[in-house]
Amino acid sequence: MMEVVKAAEELVVYVMGKWDASHDAFHALRVRKLALSLAAEEQLPPESMEIVELASLLHDVGDHKYASDESECKVVERFLESHGVESVKRDKILSIINRMGFKDELAGVTTCEFVLEFGVVQDADRLDAIGAIGIARCLTFGGSRNRVLHDPEVKARINLTKEEYIKQDVKQTTLNHFHEKLLKLKDLMKTEAGRRRAERRHKFMQDFLTEFYEEWEGNL
Repeated sequence: MMEVVKAAEELVVYVMGKWDASHDAFHALRVRKLALSLAAEEQLPPESMEIVELASLLHDVGDHKYASDESECKVVERFLESHGVESVKRDKILSIINRMGFKDELAGVTTCEFVLEFGVVQDADRLDAIGAIGIARCLTFGGSRNRVLHDPEVKARINLTKEEYIKQDVKQTTLNHFHEKLLKLKDLMKTEAGRRRAERRHKFMQDFLTEFYEEWEGNL
């Protein structure tokens, strides 16, 4: 197992090391650390920890936002097969990865057959999307896509469908992403441990946005 994890770390660095800092290898490593910590708090058994570690490490390797063609989205599947991960574990890992996106939640895919492992991996990824690191990642990603930071005339889309969320031909601002996604994540946590940690990070984002809008208007 340790050899597979080491190989997974190397794959993450190789693939995600080419991406912007919002989705770089450090993101995957933070999510792995968070997921294992949440799993320990939730008292998952040792066999679940192996699934959690690989799923959290590899969850973004085939991210469609960065893939240049469809074959790149199959990297994780090929990796697990080539490293001899048994089929039951492999299926669980792939099932977690394929269902943990926010767009899937909008489409009504709110759970996974493997609830315990899925919950801690998804919660870990979402914790890294909020709080101080979440703010930094949001601003970094917006900058990498040349998005407008803030435009008071462009209103946030509050009740998005999956199709609306992934639509690319709509003007978006970086600040609106907080309202369209990030501020919703606290209430979408699947585990008790995730919900506890999300409270502090959520509050930090709220305070940041309050300060940002006051400064934007020249009030401070």
